[in-house]
Amino acid sequence: MTVMEVRNDYKGWLVLWLEPLGEDRWLEPGETFRIRSDYDGDALAFSVTCWADEEDRAAGIENMAVWIEAGDCYAQVTDRLGNVIECGHHRPEEINRKWSAAAEEARRRMKERESQRNS
Repeated sequence: MTVMEVRNDYKGWLVLWLEPLGEDRWLEPGETFRIRSDYDGDALAFSVTCWADEEDRAAGIENMAVWIEAGDCYAQVTDRLGNVIECGHHRPEEINRKWSAAAEEARRRMKERESQRNS
């Protein structure tokens, strides 16, 4: 088993993206998560990419993507006590609304295109 610890030492939100699944977990300042993979080989188990664009930084958000490089892509994310942390943990409601509206708009457009193709 491979374990990687991620701690938010930033004063705002740190969004942990677990890739390639695209799952998000939001860490408050000082919060620590552990990512566990079943992989037990010699190759690199995880790789990390960090970024912040101007809009995110202005909102107090930093981003970190942890890529599962080897083993099962369904790695487990826990807190320090071993409690499982699910996708969407601490996601702000305003982000939920924004992403839900964008998903609904995408579904609407897909239906329109499908209907145009069938007519």
